[in-house]
Amino acid sequence: MFKKFKIPDATIGRLTAYSRFLKEADEKGISTVSSQHIAEATGVTPTQVRKDLAYFGEFGTRGVGYNPRELYNYIMKILGLDKKWKVAIFGAGHLGTALSQYKGFLERGFEIVCIFDNDPEKVGKKLNNVEIFHINDLKTKARELNIELGIVAVPAQAAQEVINQMVEAGIRGIINFAPVNVTVPENVVLRRVDLASQLEYLTYYLGENR
Repeated sequence: MFKKFKIPDATIGRLTAYSRFLKEADEKGISTVSSQHIAEATGVTPTQVRKDLAYFGEFGTRGVGYNPRELYNYIMKILGLDKKWKVAIFGAGHLGTALSQYKGFLERGFEIVCIFDNDPEKVGKKLNNVEIFHINDLKTKARELNIELGIVAVPAQAAQEVINQMVEAGIRGIINFAPVNVTVPENVVLRRVDLASQLEYLTYYLGENR
């Protein structure tokens, strides 16, 4: 349905921003938006908006604009968010607890179905109504609950081993919050979220102004 070539990561990120604006516009009863409106709301240029959307086909009417609801639905389908995704959190510590409380996951179609940990004092309990299982039960639970995505919130020294177990259990999409480089097979999509590096990005640019 959509064009099948490599799409820049930055474009995917901007599509997410566009979709949030379009949803808000639709909820306000706005019937038409332009690339200028989208650009102003998301901090890019109208040309960039049109270029990003052109990767996937022709949308809207030239000289008129886009219907927010229709374009939102198209983008959600492009992002694979026209279905629900089952997600597991790995690590029931402070970060795992915080992630389990985040309501934005479900709003975007990501359902946290379980949490894994190796602490016997945590296994069998619940975090925000989500049950904690022992990591040794991963393969069984991955099949039972149809887990497709995983979020790694374990200490750095345990991350690679946990990710190896996730791969063996058939999980093909992984977000790694552990501050360490890890490796995965080519058929697994891995994204790293390093909060410290994001702060370093900020200090670099703030330092330029000193």
